[in-house]
Amino acid sequence: MPVYPGGKDSFRAFVAENLRYPEAALQNNIQGTVYLEYTVDNIGTIDNIVVTRGIGYGCDEEAVRLVKLITYPSVRNRGVKMKVTMKTRIAFTLPAKQEEQKKMTAEIKISYSKPEEAKEQKETSKLKPTYGYTITISQGS
Repeated sequence: MPVYPGGKDSFRAFVAENLRYPEAALQNNIQGTVYLEYTVDNIGTIDNIVVTRGIGYGCDEEAVRLVKLITYPSVRNRGVKMKVTMKTRIAFTLPAKQEEQKKMTAEIKISYSKPEEAKEQKETSKLKPTYGYTITISQGS
């Protein structure tokens, strides 16, 4: 069986590095997973790329483009040249949603104040310190 050089982690890194989110999908807030099938021959050439389940808006075409960029090392099974059908999936996640999650910040402010000293009052034990806090959750622009 042909295996991507470096394994699954290397394949994921390749996809993340080369994926270009289609403009139509960005404008229509489309995200999801594209499932593909393709054949790999004995010298590592990819052929017959078919989208088995797509999401449209240019994502299917981008997934096909990525699969065309993949190169496998040549493989022989006990000296026999053979073609292998491979399946893969490429996930499309909106970059805007990822950025919004990163931009969400929380700020906590805590304040402490002492009671003012009562010069004229003899009983200062009734005056207690006060505490206050403010929690602000803001979304960056």
